[in-house]
Order: sequence, then structure tokens, then C-alpha cells
Amino acid sequence: MAVRWAAFVAAEPGLARIVEDRFGAFTHHVLATLRRDGSPRTSGLEVRFLDGELWLGMMPGSFKALDLRRDPRFCLQANPGEGTGMGGGDVRIGGRAVEVGDGESRAGYVKEVEPPEPFHLFRTELTEVVRTYVEDDTYLVAQVWKPGEPVRTLRRT
Repeated sequence: MAVRWAAFVAAEPGLARIVEDRFGAFTHHVLATLRRDGSPRTSGLEVRFLDGELWLGMMPGSFKALDLRRDPRFCLQANPGEGTGMGGGDVRIGGRAVEVGDGESRAGYVKEVEPPEPFHLFRTELTEVVRTYVEDDTYLVAQVWKPGEPVRTLRRT
């Protein structure tokens, strides 16, 4: 099961706000895709939260775009920032990317973002959101959300 960003926001607004803030703290993040042979590829990427969607925009013909066209599964890691502070924790999103051609949603993205043309645009369908952080300098805490389930919180020392 996979859901769009707006469904995640409706299900877990507090965690969604934290995730958006972590991605909003920096411009560049890390996208993991699958190469033709099934091995992982990581690439830098800018993301946008717009109109209830999490968008991935890419240069035409980029390897990451070609990977997603062939196999839409991805993992997106928020830039951890400088040092080891990671204000707000480590955040990653797993899911599938759906390429968006011409149409109203693409036009809205272009109007807001003004990307250089041509480009690939993908909207995301989430299968997992994970936030990991340190609590009270004692516990490593992982919050795990999957569609249709409440957030699971795991703590370990």
C-alpha cells in the first residue's frame, strides 16, 4: 500500500511537520534508486512539498530519472546538515515515484517552482516514513510510519 503526501499529513500531522521542516532546512538531499542491475544508486536532489504532494524534479535524461522510469522504488534521505546535531533527527521516506507528464498538476508545479525546461517530474507515493533521533542523551528513538498503521515508536539504549 502506498499513499500520497496529503494522506500522510492527514494521518500524522505532527510527524509530517517535522519531516517537512527537516527537508526544508537544506536544499539538497540524497535520493536512492535502483540501477538496471538492481544495485543501488545515490544522487543529490532537491525536493518540493506543494499542493499536498512531495515532488521530485530532475534534469532530462538523468540516471536517477531513468532508474525511476524503469523501477519506481526510491528512498529519500533528508540532508543531515553540518556536524552531528541533526536538529529534528534523521528523516527518510520510502516509496514509489510516478512520473507526471503534461497536465494541471505539472502546470501548477512549473508555475510555483519555475524549473529549467525540459525536466522530469515525479510525484511520490509513500510506503514508509522514518524519523530517528536521540532522546535525553540516553535513547535512540525511531518513529516508523506505514500507510494504514499508526506510528510505531521504538526506543533503545
